[in-house]
Amino acid sequence: MNPRRVLTVAQLTSSIGDGAYIVTSTLYFTRIVGLSPFEIGLGLTIGWALGTVAGVPLGNLADRRGPRGVAVLLAVATGAGVGTFLVVRSFPLFVLAVCLYAGAQSGLSAAQQALLAGLVPPAERTRVRAVLQSTLNAGIAVGAGLGALALHFDTSAAYLTVFAVDMASYLVAAGVLALVPAVAGVPAVKGEPRLAVLRDRPYAAITLLNTVMLLYRPLISLVLPLWIVQRTDAPAWTVSAVLVLNTVCVVLFQVRVARRVRDLASASRFVRLAGLVLFASCLVFSQGHTVFVLLAAALLLVLGEMMLSSGAWEISFGLAPAGKQGQYQGFFGTGTAIARMAGPVLLTSLVIGWGTPGWVVLGALFAAAGAAMTPAVRWGLLEAAKTQAVGDHEDAGEGHRGTGDHRVEQPERG
Repeated sequence: MNPRRVLTVAQLTSSIGDGAYIVTSTLYFTRIVGLSPFEIGLGLTIGWALGTVAGVPLGNLADRRGPRGVAVLLAVATGAGVGTFLVVRSFPLFVLAVCLYAGAQSGLSAAQQALLAGLVPPAERTRVRAVLQSTLNAGIAVGAGLGALALHFDTSAAYLTVFAVDMASYLVAAGVLALVPAVAGVPAVKGEPRLAVLRDRPYAAITLLNTVMLLYRPLISLVLPLWIVQRTDAPAWTVSAVLVLNTVCVVLFQVRVARRVRDLASASRFVRLAGLVLFASCLVFSQGHTVFVLLAAALLLVLGEMMLSSGAWEISFGLAPAGKQGQYQGFFGTGTAIARMAGPVLLTSLVIGWGTPGWVVLGALFAAAGAAMTPAVRWGLLEAAKTQAVGDHEDAGEGHRGTGDHRVEQPERG
């Protein structure tokens, strides 16, 4: 079976469970587990903080041991994390379950990206990643429909069934991932730092800029619903319309948008333009009080999202050295967890608290981060060239001394 199709099936399977989880988790934790909203928020914050830290070492494990086996194990661990939600009935156990779930899921994401990098040629990675993203959104939409059924019945059995489905989805995904060809692990090179990404300053800067731009995610899921209901004249169903519009556009057009990204230069340009498009969407949202204007702003927002994703994928793969994709993707993925943790407080204060000036400030942040990505990528390429030059010089010296058996190959840039 084609490895790309296997990766797509695995993505679809797990995302269906995630969609059901997203829709029902809050009510499950409050009504079935018996937690307060504060306890839920605190537990999730602790869990995703751990996930932020766990992504890099687990990604490094995938580099060293091989990403397929690590991805399979972490998919099983993520399913086990969901399974523990079925039995926990206290706050301490809830925190432990969230830590298992968030840590395993963060590591799984890094391992899957390393697996993709090992199975797909560099020129095709962004396009394949776009297919997976479209599949993810489609699966979440299907899962959300299943979750809606549980909300309709609103019974303990319905919620427990949803979580059981989510657990099973990850176990099935683990079995599917086991079908792809194995990608050999790369032994650590003597003398190199164990987690080289933590010393890669350009890549850290790029990850920070991407994190700023990823604030669009809590903007869609949390702030826009509050803004529409509290600060506009639009009917409440506009919230659903915006979310559906976003999902449908990503499913239908993400792959087409990603086809225009072919290298780091075009990727940097796409991120820069994405910042301007997101800025424009913020300006329109700030003045939007009707359904038509809000949907127009939502179209700009999803366009910026697709452009950002396409460019960021190419950059994250392209500047990661061969043999270190797992740890680099794990580090790059911390942006999602940080935006998920910090975004709600920051954006509700900025947009809901300040109103129009807050929208302008947020849009300016998007535009500034997008503009800064181009020089950051140039910095990364410059540092990579310096590293390669030093490696070539050392290799030449080793050759003159007749010690070719100890030659250390410098990592190629993906």
